[in-house]
Amino acid sequence: MLELLKQCLSRKGYRFFSRPHELNIIGVRASSNIPDAFDDTLCVFYHDGTSWQFHSYPATTDPGMHYLRQPINGAGTAILKAGQYENCYGVGLHRGLYTALVQIRPVKVIRDFNKDGVLDFRSGREETGMFGINIHRAEQLGITKRVAGYSAGCQVFANASDFNAFMTLCQQHRAIYGNKFTYTLIEQADLPAAGAMAARAGGPAAALQHPLP
Repeated sequence: MLELLKQCLSRKGYRFFSRPHELNIIGVRASSNIPDAFDDTLCVFYHDGTSWQFHSYPATTDPGMHYLRQPINGAGTAILKAGQYENCYGVGLHRGLYTALVQIRPVKVIRDFNKDGVLDFRSGREETGMFGINIHRAEQLGITKRVAGYSAGCQVFANASDFNAFMTLCQQHRAIYGNKFTYTLIEQADLPAAGAMAARAGGPAAALQHPLP
């Protein structure tokens, strides 16, 4: 799966990082688009100086039902638009509560404004700015089953242990390259055919958890 992601980045003209311990952080948004489900995948891969290391985690790249029906912003709930956001994230405090990756430069969102509880990726309302679209966890311990109020547009890990492992990698990256991280969000359909077929068979997380050597 690692090679499929590399191919996708290359085909789209996105940056790819290969220096030792420099992180490639990739969100894969599932075609299912089910509100409140952790049906997306957050992948992290890097070269450790000897070989490539790959990790994938169940996550959501979409807001939960709570904020789809009750937007914080009058213009609608923010959904991060697929794309590459260079140096837009840094280690900081999510809502002042705990260490996560937080937005430090503008990103682009799509506003879902009709409050019908259905994710709308083509509302025609796009904005670029500072919206607090962070990368964080859901519950402090264990595995969270429903997104609910844990995302108003953030990228959220379902498993607290996965998130802690991710942040350890981020701290390692930060110590070498400074407090800037690039986040790339792609659609499941962006993957080459083999990856898309695997994802349809078992969901994005199933398709991505066993990388190619």
